[in-house]
Amino acid sequence: MRLGIDFGTTRTVVACADRGNYPVLSFQDDAGDSHDGIPSIVAERDGEIRYGLDAALVENDPSFTIVRSFKRWLAEGSAVPGRLVKVGSTEMPLGDLVVGFLRWVREAVVTRSNLPAEALDRFAEEITSVVAVPANASGAQRFLTLDAFRRAGFGPVAMLNEPSAAGFEYTHRHRDTLSKKKDHVVVYDLGGGTFDASLVRMRGKSHEVVATAGLNQLGGDDFDDVLLGLVLTRAKLTRDAIPEASLQRLRDACRDAKERLGPSSKKLSIDLESALGALAKKAEIVVQVQDFYDACAPLVDQTVDTMTPVMTRLDAEGAEASPEIAGIYVVGGASELPVVARSLRQRFGRKVHRSPYPGAAIAIGLAIACDEAAGFELSDRFSRTFGVFREGDTGKAIVFDPIFTPGTTLPTRSGEPVKRTRGYRAAHNVGHFRFLECSAVGDDGRPGGDIVVSGDVLFPFEPSLRDAVRVETVPVARLDARGPRVEEEYALDDNGIVSVTIRDLDAGFERVFRLGATA
Repeated sequence: MRLGIDFGTTRTVVACADRGNYPVLSFQDDAGDSHDGIPSIVAERDGEIRYGLDAALVENDPSFTIVRSFKRWLAEGSAVPGRLVKVGSTEMPLGDLVVGFLRWVREAVVTRSNLPAEALDRFAEEITSVVAVPANASGAQRFLTLDAFRRAGFGPVAMLNEPSAAGFEYTHRHRDTLSKKKDHVVVYDLGGGTFDASLVRMRGKSHEVVATAGLNQLGGDDFDDVLLGLVLTRAKLTRDAIPEASLQRLRDACRDAKERLGPSSKKLSIDLESALGALAKKAEIVVQVQDFYDACAPLVDQTVDTMTPVMTRLDAEGAEASPEIAGIYVVGGASELPVVARSLRQRFGRKVHRSPYPGAAIAIGLAIACDEAAGFELSDRFSRTFGVFREGDTGKAIVFDPIFTPGTTLPTRSGEPVKRTRGYRAAHNVGHFRFLECSAVGDDGRPGGDIVVSGDVLFPFEPSLRDAVRVETVPVARLDARGPRVEEEYALDDNGIVSVTIRDLDAGFERVFRLGATA
């Protein structure tokens, strides 16, 4: 059984590859209701943990603590598998939380989905999957996500950037919009917690990502929060005056109202009394749709500003390429807001194609990528800057040395990693390597934007420190004698994860570190 799994901030969607078709699975909850996706939530009570649809059934039970959008924790700078997070009264490693949720998803595919019996038989024998992360995800988020899917038993064979997966779904569904002269599509992916934009060259079944950009902390959750703020203002209430459980019920009511919006909608009605009970001064709050759109404009503008360099990338490559964009493809659950497509048309004057299943487009594209018979190929790119801090000016300064930069072509699934090497003679007894990723590098060479620590590595350059010595307890000092010849070899794999091999060439001693696995 081959699956495409979109682990989303708000919900997780699963599609399967079935003889050239890629249906989205539906799941049945204990109440007998069917759902096209699994809510990405967790519930806790006195050490009892529930996930997905089981957690959703106790949303209104005050004895449970509900945690939503926990995927956003993976995008934080301290996101490593062992980082402790609190879910109600239970403290657990972040990696274990994600694994627990994905194991629940796997069990739900077997026991709750609409997969036919013969497919379930194949599922029991073997399962392979292709999964996704935001295009701007750090190495730590990529490692944690891939590791969690493996531990959950999904057998991931590849991990794609989310807009790259949506590009496969576009070609599968809208092949007739592409031609030799118009073979570029910009994917606009606004999900529950992140935004990505990628310019993809689509020639037959060969896809090449030309440029990508994104925001790791902007998505549908933020639009929900805007509506919540409008409702509270009209109700003359403040967040601090409302218990967290009641505030969450009101936020859920705002999200439901937002998701019911259509192109002709004029107002949103929020049931205040059901959410807040006695705290409600009115039974209902009405917000005009235009007022909501006006309040959301800064968020939409952020996404449009972020994708502008992607849109103009072809213009920078020359006039011959500039008219090649076939259109903008809008995907992601939060992109269903009518104001999104309207803003894109106004800003860029390009044709906007909306996926008929915007919340499932990524999962469908992942299922296509998992289907070897489909024959699709992808050339993707590294979207961030990875580097290491080093001494400069003979120890008087600290400088940032970029190793992999944005636009570096990632290897194909079966290809060799992209490698970079650095060589020098060691000046210290212990090498202290501070690796990080960032979304921007300033003119002064300093990392900026979204900065994530990739790893903090110690390596013993002095041979006497290599036998039964805890290197972290040894003070770093300059060597009196000439140090050994050192080589650093960096390898970037097809999942966008970096590993580094540090070698003492004189002694033939080396250690390998997969960055993102630890801090």
